[in-house]
Amino acid sequence: MEGMNSNFSLLGMWSTMNWVAKGVVVVLALMSIWSLTIAIERLIRFQRAKRESLGIALGVTPLLKQHKLEEAITLTSDKRYRHSHLARVLRAGLTEFQYESTQTLPDDFDIVASGQRAIERESLMTTAEMKKGLGNLATISTTAPFVGLFGTVAGIIHAFQGMAISGSGGLGAVSAGIAEALVTTAFGLFVAIPAVWLYNYFLNKVERFQVEMSNSSSQLIDYFIKNEARVRAGAATVR
Repeated sequence: MEGMNSNFSLLGMWSTMNWVAKGVVVVLALMSIWSLTIAIERLIRFQRAKRESLGIALGVTPLLKQHKLEEAITLTSDKRYRHSHLARVLRAGLTEFQYESTQTLPDDFDIVASGQRAIERESLMTTAEMKKGLGNLATISTTAPFVGLFGTVAGIIHAFQGMAISGSGGLGAVSAGIAEALVTTAFGLFVAIPAVWLYNYFLNKVERFQVEMSNSSSQLIDYFIKNEARVRAGAATVR
């Protein structure tokens, strides 16, 4: 009984696996480490983005109300907020708006639209950066079960080959080999399921950040429109 139990332990099954099954287990272990590394890196990155963006929102809003454009740009460029998605988007819009306001432009040039395009470009780049690594999680979650299944098929073939060589038949002769083969499928699912959860979790985080960037961009565009109206009203009063 003890010998049979030892054969079904993880260490016992590893020692009797063929090189294909062992290779599959090693590949799945690397995939698991890879997905865990991505998850830890993205989790830290998103936590920083959330914390720093809150600080930016609280700092920029009163500056814009007081029409302190230079101070707002300086704040969004501060290294303390280098991970903030809101800081990147607001800085792009504010910098473009400030630059265009100092240029001699045709009367029909829309400064607000120019600032909006700058915000949209930066939003796309920021979103792409936030999705970094998520494609790898999706790949791991979809391929890991098939890699495990490949190991299972190879293991079952190995078990039947052993049965043919020994000349013995019956379920008892191949049960240990089949159990060893099924370990790779179980390991594949063990790697894939957390990867799917992590992928969906981080994707929801990115979508939430996109909503925050969209709301902040909309508020900044409203500020541009109101500021342009205020400048034009002041110019008309002077005339």
